Amino acid sequence: MSNQQSSAPSVAVVTGASAGIGRAAAVAIARRGSGVVVTYRSRPEEAKATVAAIDGIGGRAHALRLDVGDSATFPAFRADLADVLDREWGTGSIGALVNNAGSGGGRAFEEMTEEAFDQYYRVLLRGPYFLTQTLLPLVADGGVILSVSSSSVRPGDTEAGYSGYAGMKAGLVVASRFLAKELSPRGIRVNTIAPGPTRTRIGDDAFARFPEIADGIAARTALGRLGEPEDIGDVIAFLVSAEAAWITGQDIQVAGGFAL
Repeated sequence: MSNQQSSAPSVAVVTGASAGIGRAAAVAIARRGSGVVVTYRSRPEEAKATVAAIDGIGGRAHALRLDVGDSATFPAFRADLADVLDREWGTGSIGALVNNAGSGGGRAFEEMTEEAFDQYYRVLLRGPYFLTQTLLPLVADGGVILSVSSSSVRPGDTEAGYSGYAGMKAGLVVASRFLAKELSPRGIRVNTIAPGPTRTRIGDDAFARFPEIADGIAARTALGRLGEPEDIGDVIAFLVSAEAAWITGQDIQVAGGFAL
């Protein structure tokens, strides 16, 4: 099998792209000339808005429903994806898979339930792991797998109540490093990107409901503000492009110097 890297991916799949980091990444990837399949779980209208934003900059996109927490649906999703790739782009492969979909919010250790822990596991670790396995036959040689981790994985960004969330993200980081080794004979690069606190709908729209939170975060951030989805999306677009062809097996911090 070839070790040659591909050029910019012709089509990328971005999960959880109906808003926030996923939407910003999808638009940024499209701006670099790639087609984008955006996935959503429960907000089809917002996924359509992402597609419209990509259409508005002269790109091409298509929305598909996907529940990352339900791995039993992955084979059917792969079949739907293969159909869309053939019908919309005349191809049988993708150049990049961006595992962005997830859920957040803290839960104190003493209040953690097995049900809540299993939900973290299904969405944040098992989901992206087995979605990657399911879609691997569609990933072109020289393609890219990029998963969104979290700055909470590293020392320094350690807050009470995030043991479950950060534990799953840490597992995703380690698994991705091993996949970078295992998939290297096909020239497939595997990385994770670790955002710091970013203005998204995480925690049931916590930033919208409690805007004062942003001031405390800005005070702990070297660059003095809360992250925006575009800050992360632009780096994701870079990491799945040919410009990042010599980067694999890494967890890239994109946090503005949060909790240094």
